Amino acid sequence: MTNLSGLIKSIRNDMREDRGVSGDGQRIEQLAWMLFLKVFDDKDKELELMDERYKSPIPKKIPLA
Repeated sequence: MTNLSGLIKSIRNDMREDRGVSGDGQRIEQLAWMLFLKVFDDKDKELELMDERYKSPIPKKIPLA
């Protein structure tokens, strides 16, 4: 696993250049969501490999409105 602290600093620096993100509070919130979704996705993939009966709560295709 790469250095998590370095990875977060790199992402935070990239987010500072984004004009759509204003302030550290908003950056922290978005970073927390990205980390949560990454962990959730990895756990979901792990469960799919370990249990044949497991069905992901995330749809394979998202219907367009």
